[in-house]
Amino acid sequence: MFSKGSAISISVQSLDHLVLTVTDLDRTVTFYRTVLGMRVIQFQPATGPERLALGFGKQKINLHPASAPFEPKAAAPLPGSADLCFLSDTLLAAWQAHLSECGITVEEGPVPRTGAAGPLTSLYIRDPDGNLIEISNQM
Repeated sequence: MFSKGSAISISVQSLDHLVLTVTDLDRTVTFYRTVLGMRVIQFQPATGPERLALGFGKQKINLHPASAPFEPKAAAPLPGSADLCFLSDTLLAAWQAHLSECGITVEEGPVPRTGAAGPLTSLYIRDPDGNLIEISNQM
């Protein structure tokens, strides 16, 4: 299916955005804004209706409603099928206190993990659709 490719050296540098398919836009926006401190972005794509995204750092998460996902989309978009890891400079002890104040259950952690750039210490929670959210400090 895949050939060896060309002799030209190609690579990707970073992630610009990803897409979450969600059951309830308002509930999702409230969770990511309140619990994870993300900013809400409204944007108008080149075609189609205005859309919502969640911003953090230089990245964003575009939100697709499960009842009416935007094209093009994944072959089988489903709410609750993502497993995301977010890096934070905030100590996990502060995160634990904040999550407790928000009524969010920590499913696991702090536990040691391995990230893209080295060792992490992580907490795991779930968003309103059941996506697994890992909040990590780099070691």
